[in-house]
Amino acid sequence: MAKVHPSNAGVPEPATTSSSTSRAASVEEEQPTVLTVWRKSLLFNCDGFTVFDAKGNLAFRVDSYGSGRRAEVVLMDVAGKALLTIRRKKLSLAEHWVIYDGDAAAADKAKAKPLLSVRRRVSLRASKALAHVTPLQVQGSSISSTEAYVVEGSYGRRACAVRDAHGNAVAEVRRKESVGDDVFRLVADPRLGAPLAMGLVITLDEMFGGSARSLLRRTWSA
Repeated sequence: MAKVHPSNAGVPEPATTSSSTSRAASVEEEQPTVLTVWRKSLLFNCDGFTVFDAKGNLAFRVDSYGSGRRAEVVLMDVAGKALLTIRRKKLSLAEHWVIYDGDAAAADKAKAKPLLSVRRRVSLRASKALAHVTPLQVQGSSISSTEAYVVEGSYGRRACAVRDAHGNAVAEVRRKESVGDDVFRLVADPRLGAPLAMGLVITLDEMFGGSARSLLRRTWSA
């Protein structure tokens, strides 16, 4: 565990709640949040993620039972409260996921609040783009409802970034030295926020994870 969570002090802890108007007002003064992501659930016989803040404290968790291609993944806080629901769109020609606020499974469909749409890029032309991200409903957030993002790089190599229209990174996945591919760093800009950045990581892992639970997924990520 000492090798998993970061040891550097002085990095701000991630926010584990939805964005507020006060957060949007001070977003320019905030520093990026640095998280350590462990691609493993702490629960027995579960698949998922365990995420630590800069002090080594548990920040987020994902605990998914069963194997195979999932239709829905839930990001939780330390207490097990659902922060985001990441859901696969059915009958889509390309991989298409939608990130909802809170527990979308428990909420009425009409009340479920979609935040981001994530589509895997499908093209025969060479490109460094992996996926395209479109904000859907971002009330009380600093994210523009008209601004789209692109994911570039390689998730499999743990070297990718979510960039805005100006090329600025709002989230980055970086390798963590001497640990392996199952432990890596996530840097979240305050414009996006730590929960949504982690939601995008979960989506990318479903698209490009290359885990043993799906031969098709390994083929796509090659």
